[in-house]
Amino acid sequence: MWFQTFWSPGNESAMRFGDFFLGALSITGAYTTSSKTPTITTLNGTYAGAYNGNYGVESFLGIPFAQPPIGSLRFRTPQPLNTSWTGTKDATEYGNQCVGYGSDTYLTPFPLSEDCLTLNVVRPAGRGVTEKLPVAVWIHGGGYVQGSSQNPRYNLSFIVQHSVETEHPFIGVSINYRLQSWGFLFSREIKDQKVGNLGLRDQRAALNWVQENIASFGGDPSKVTIWGESAGAGSVGAQLIAYGGRDDGLFRAAIAQSGSSLSFSRYPSSSDYQAVYDNITATTGCSSASDTLDCLRAVPFEALNNGFNSSAVLATIQGPTIDEDFIIQSPTTQLLNGQFVKVPLLIGTNTDEGTSFGPIGIDTDAEFRSYLTGRLTTNNSTLSALQVLYPDIPEIGTPETFKARPGPDLGLQYKRSSAIIGDSLMHAPRRFMNQIWAKNNLSSYSYRFNVVPNGVSYSSGSNHFKEVAFVFDNVDGVGYAELAGTDPFANKSASYKDLAGLMAGMWGSFITTLDPNIDRGPQLSWPVYGNYSGQNYVFDANVTNLAYVEEDTFRAEAINYFTRNFVELFGR
Repeated sequence: MWFQTFWSPGNESAMRFGDFFLGALSITGAYTTSSKTPTITTLNGTYAGAYNGNYGVESFLGIPFAQPPIGSLRFRTPQPLNTSWTGTKDATEYGNQCVGYGSDTYLTPFPLSEDCLTLNVVRPAGRGVTEKLPVAVWIHGGGYVQGSSQNPRYNLSFIVQHSVETEHPFIGVSINYRLQSWGFLFSREIKDQKVGNLGLRDQRAALNWVQENIASFGGDPSKVTIWGESAGAGSVGAQLIAYGGRDDGLFRAAIAQSGSSLSFSRYPSSSDYQAVYDNITATTGCSSASDTLDCLRAVPFEALNNGFNSSAVLATIQGPTIDEDFIIQSPTTQLLNGQFVKVPLLIGTNTDEGTSFGPIGIDTDAEFRSYLTGRLTTNNSTLSALQVLYPDIPEIGTPETFKARPGPDLGLQYKRSSAIIGDSLMHAPRRFMNQIWAKNNLSSYSYRFNVVPNGVSYSSGSNHFKEVAFVFDNVDGVGYAELAGTDPFANKSASYKDLAGLMAGMWGSFITTLDPNIDRGPQLSWPVYGNYSGQNYVFDANVTNLAYVEEDTFRAEAINYFTRNFVELFGR
């Protein structure tokens, strides 16, 4: 694998690429550190950050929030920092990425290591400790198997600068967490030792660090919003239901972009993972140990990495599990029972989510049914119902970028299969969350992102991840050319950048005031999702005012079938 030749222990500096860091991650030039070096004293010691005059921000990067989960701490819950120092530590470079497997990890030029539990703080420049600014904690996506806060597309400088310009200033924090089997391995042994969902527990540890230290940066620990996209949004959903919905005072609001508490098709149990765990213990020589998990803690990194990077493990769903500790039972059941943290919620999806997750090459009814079998359900009556609820009518499927039947290159039923997968994973869970919030008299705001950025094909439409550049106000496309090959705003009208400003402003308003509405006129008011009349705020660069409000009724009967039967028929 490229991972193994590109990085090895002891050669981490090979991935740093300082020029790329200064050019892309420090935005347009090197940091100024001569006369404007910001310093912050945390509970453990003092850090020197970096000032960026181009964007009026100060950054503190690569700050540990827990002890390194290595050696005897591997496969254990994150442990608080237990050392302090005198003098000043440098905080002008990102730390290591957590070990993951996929392009989002491999293309980001920072070293991979088990020692990766760090966070980054970006604040408006010149702010004192008495400012008490609201705080947004970004949790990256990547399917729980890849990605990092070091990804240049997650640079917080632009949206923090925008928050100052729109008079809703806040501090941005981005965090790392353990990925794939390093953070989400599960089995009877892991369940018994209560060390499941370690990646989610890492996030919790970072939120505790924020509570203890963010005031030193001028932040208000009582005004924290957790915020993520994709697996990051799923993580937000998991934090909302963690420990039976126990409110530990770690956040006062939540933002979930294309994800929720129940976005995965199924939450695996220990039995689903046991074969993988047993295979790993066998290949590493731990199967005969009296404590196989403790044995794995002593396995050399290279051997364990080889096991996790094998086709058998990579083919296994990795992510949150019902471990009966961090997540005590079905997320749907918890939400229905009111076992979640009661905070304002901003949540949404992109119009054509399903094209990112659905299959290519489905041509017949039989192939459609076969594809759904096992992925959504094995119940024959449920499969028959889904075939009726999602008829083979291209005009009502996704993507919405074209109405005709696709050609054989995509599959004659491509739009049908994309619609059902998008609804199952994204649209139905989002609608369900909004309905739960409304039934509990809680404020929630729903959006639909309906924009096709530059470089996206007609067959993909407004699919997964496409809103991120707009929310971050990343109108220069920083990181996209390097990692994705296309600038989402290139060759597009000025309205695309205007829309980015609108979205960044509304996110900033929600983070600071718990209401996304900004002063743009009453016709663009974003309504609270109602118990009987839910509405979506639709972002669209090609309409007047860049947005409009719609009734949340698209594919109503089909989506309602999912939301009524998440537990009984779909096992989540």
